[in-house]
Amino acid sequence: MSLIGKEVLPFKAQAYHNGKFIEVSNEDFKGKWSVVCFYPADFTFVCPTELEDLQDHYATLKELGVEVYSVSTDSHFVHKAWHDSSEAIGKVTYIMIGDPTHTISRNFDVLIEEEGVADRATFIIDPNGVIQAIEITAGGIGRDASTLIDKIKAAQYVHNHPGEVCPAKWKEGAATLKPSLDLVGKI
Repeated sequence: MSLIGKEVLPFKAQAYHNGKFIEVSNEDFKGKWSVVCFYPADFTFVCPTELEDLQDHYATLKELGVEVYSVSTDSHFVHKAWHDSSEAIGKVTYIMIGDPTHTISRNFDVLIEEEGVADRATFIIDPNGVIQAIEITAGGIGRDASTLIDKIKAAQYVHNHPGEVCPAKWKEGAATLKPSLDLVGKI
């Protein structure tokens, strides 16, 4: 069952953020746009390249009013150890949530039960805490944060302009569509 259009289910978890341990909950997603980036595990291979790429785009995401949260089933302690020992992860300044109980991964329906790790999945969440976009890839396929920016801009546009939709390859400032009976069969 799709999670699109559904509110994020309740959770509380510990996270590592800028040298401190903090508590994060689903309530933190409300009032701003959020990106939740699940990845299989700390101290792996594709994961640090993705999280570093996300950090490289973090300033742009912040300019768009977006907060970023990475999540794996590792604990917040493991996140700190990884942050302290990896050059790529040492750059990360966004919140790294630990999900050792698998609650968050189950809530987002990305837990690979037999392995105890999360799928490689990205969620865009609106200021109401409602999921607007999902991308899930196989474990060996890394994501590109630059494509996430265009998706967020489209999601924000549609959210702020009810009755309009963004066509394929839409870029900020380009024409949108207003679905109506007049457009049926004419696109």
